[in-house]
Amino acid sequence: MTTGNTTFHTIMDTTERLIQEKGCRQTTLQDIIRETGLSKGAIYHYVSSKDELLGLILKSRVEQLNEQFTEIVNSPQSSGLGDPLQLIAEGMVRSSNHQNVTNLIFIYLLGQMDNPKVAEIVQEVYGYTMQICTRWIDIGKLHGVIPAEIDSDVTAEMFAMILYGLRVRSTITQKSGPFDTKDLAAFMRRSLS
Repeated sequence: MTTGNTTFHTIMDTTERLIQEKGCRQTTLQDIIRETGLSKGAIYHYVSSKDELLGLILKSRVEQLNEQFTEIVNSPQSSGLGDPLQLIAEGMVRSSNHQNVTNLIFIYLLGQMDNPKVAEIVQEVYGYTMQICTRWIDIGKLHGVIPAEIDSDVTAEMFAMILYGLRVRSTITQKSGPFDTKDLAAFMRRSLS
């Protein structure tokens, strides 16, 4: 997915900060170069465009959530489906907040889907998210907390639809949904039983 390189993490962290300050449209690679103190060549060593960098930020956030999920599932204190689902629900609600940097990036990229390169980036991020969601469901089946007859691909698609729907809704209304992480986790638990 992404590199463990400190320079690359600096680029991503700086980009996220700039997006929070200026927004996606106003943040340029030149801003990132200036703020990181890196050369243009150093930036282009990792990415070929701002849009590619934004896609990598989205994927890295999914990967961070996956790492937390794996940690919870492998914890001796973990008992069943509750803790991992709560973590996933928290991540979904947090990322759908209209001010969350990943939501800002997602909506920005979504608005540029007429550009084939951006469309490819968004589709790649979506595919990566689907892989991770499917893996989570399969892990739940393996541990016996999700019934084997649950279709992992269909269920992952449903959860992705909820996540992206929450993001669009939050952007339109400029507020969080009428439900919280407990409600979302309970809905997901019912869907998986």
